[in-house]
Amino acid sequence: MRVTEREREREAETQAEGARPGPRSRDPRVTPWAKGRRQTIEPPRDPRYRHDAIIISGTEMAKQIQKEIQRGVESWISLGNRRPHLSIILVGDNPASHTYVRKKIRAASAVGICSEIILKPKDVSQEELLDITDQLNMDPRVSGILVQLPLPDHVDERTVCNGIAPEKDVDGFHIINIGRLCLDQHSLIPATASAVWEIIKRTGIETFGKNVVVAGRSKNVGMPIAMLLHTDGEHERPGGDATVTIAHRYTPKEQLKIHTQLADIIIVAAAVKKKASFITPVPGGVGPMTVAMLLKNTLLAAKKLIY
Repeated sequence: MRVTEREREREAETQAEGARPGPRSRDPRVTPWAKGRRQTIEPPRDPRYRHDAIIISGTEMAKQIQKEIQRGVESWISLGNRRPHLSIILVGDNPASHTYVRKKIRAASAVGICSEIILKPKDVSQEELLDITDQLNMDPRVSGILVQLPLPDHVDERTVCNGIAPEKDVDGFHIINIGRLCLDQHSLIPATASAVWEIIKRTGIETFGKNVVVAGRSKNVGMPIAMLLHTDGEHERPGGDATVTIAHRYTPKEQLKIHTQLADIIIVAAAVKKKASFITPVPGGVGPMTVAMLLKNTLLAAKKLIY
């Protein structure tokens, strides 16, 4: 990382005051990219550091998490409990959506979670989708429910997502889950945001006291990531204790440049290319981790550990 004059002054002030440093000394920068793009972690720019990219395999990390989930499922069943069950509502014939759903079904099977696909045509009414979610909400064998997005234009995604009971909302999109996330309370966290947060933690990247730029303000990814990073690490749902700036498409380029130059960590939900000291490749980056965290949410929902 490039050591700026401001950072030298800040370090000198900290030493003069006898302040203790953060819990870790490593200071890499993180830049996960949007879906379908490369995820990168910003490099140390001090010439004493090497600039060779280190590959972070999201696939390998996801495999480890899936093993943990599988053990959790087996332990849960051994106590006489019902096997976790995931219901996926898939609307229309979007090839990408069908591919994502197949991956989720395969991954669920691999960890011992039962699953089903409820396939509806693209002209399905919003009322019918809400009827389906109502039935699944009341079905005691169903642990988790998700509606594969995007939905057709005539269907309001927010209304349908809010039709899922919060305790079965394994995508974490229900207004109650989002609200609890913002209040630092336990909730089912959106899977992609949870995946990025898990990569940061398992890679040992320090966020305490760091300046973070989140480029992207989507309600399903950018906003939840910002919430996870900036909240208090000693609260009910510990956060990253970082100072977070959210940039978006209307942020002036010159301002974005300033923000990223000052940032210790950059999480990108847009096509911004940076030389990296760490790379989570595509495929094999955040994608497999997102599926893994979805399955983790399903197990949490089955155990009723949140609600």
